[in-house]
Amino acid sequence: KMQQRLLRICEDASEKKVGVFIDAEQSWIQDPIDVMTILMMEKFNRGRVVVYNTLQMYRHDRLQFLQDCYEAAVQRNFILGTKLVRGAYMEKERKRAEQMNYTSPIQPDKASTDRDFNSAIQFCIDHLDRIALEVASHNEYSNLFTTQLLQQRGMPLNHPSVHFSQLYGMSDNITFNLAKVGCHVSKYLPFGPIKDVVPYLMRRAQENSSVKGQTGRELALIKKENKRRRLA
Repeated sequence: KMQQRLLRICEDASEKKVGVFIDAEQSWIQDPIDVMTILMMEKFNRGRVVVYNTLQMYRHDRLQFLQDCYEAAVQRNFILGTKLVRGAYMEKERKRAEQMNYTSPIQPDKASTDRDFNSAIQFCIDHLDRIALEVASHNEYSNLFTTQLLQQRGMPLNHPSVHFSQLYGMSDNITFNLAKVGCHVSKYLPFGPIKDVVPYLMRRAQENSSVKGQTGRELALIKKENKRRRLA
């Protein structure tokens, strides 16, 4: 039933020429999501991208998974839609691994997550012949790194296969500056029941606050803009 529903969603999106971003979940339910997403890509990502999979780079196996998916895309002739995020279930993943006595799928530290996230960006930029990339990040450096890679490789900042996104209400300084230089950038607006959306937003806020010094800079920029508008 789930596969049939997903098929109908992707068919409708393909007809309307919009994208479908399939979110990532906890590691113990992610494998079937990955399998179904690849099947949808193989069917719909022909000539243009419709379906994107989400890779949580706080998992130590995701960089290799990205490379394996690229090889599958080459062999089976489809475009690999890839949305990169850092991840949202770190504490839950580590707690479950400890309770059930298996090796945690989570990176040993934040530096390792940052390394793999930026390595994944570079891999995607180097393979845009077969990959469509969405950099979904509130990290200033990762967004800057992406634009620098495009410039170094002589590619336009508005490359049709590279998009950026930030959560509505967060990191406007990043969103607006990306838009100012011509990048494809959008705001992600969660919609749903309060019991589902509020915990989601809390995880995003925690993820955003983990970037050293960034939350304070963002707050200072908001205060500066409020002052400017009052004086205007």
